Amino acid sequence: MEAKAVGKQIRIAPRKARLVIDLIRGKEVGYAFAVLKNTQRAASPIIEKVLKSAVANAEHNYDMDTDNLYVEKAFVDEGATLKRFRPRAKGSASKINKRTSHITIIVSEKKEG
Repeated sequence: MEAKAVGKQIRIAPRKARLVIDLIRGKEVGYAFAVLKNTQRAASPIIEKVLKSAVANAEHNYDMDTDNLYVEKAFVDEGATLKRFRPRAKGSASKINKRTSHITIIVSEKKEG
């Protein structure tokens, strides 16, 4: 059995979020929280919030034991891009892409034996 949580349209670039999500993939939930607390990246608190949601879904919806959970899958997809313009010299403009992310975390119970 697995439980899932998805954070959509989160205002952080997927490239930056993937650096943090790679640290917790396949790890135990307690260890993953410790890593996220001690990682100095802007994506860490956002990913921690999604992980908390996945753990809460596992506990409430599927009656899983939170001590036996691990991060089975974790990935970041690209969301919609907000397109903005910045004024430049001689009346021109340059484009700024403000990227968004969809963060998905799936937790599962360890199999006995």
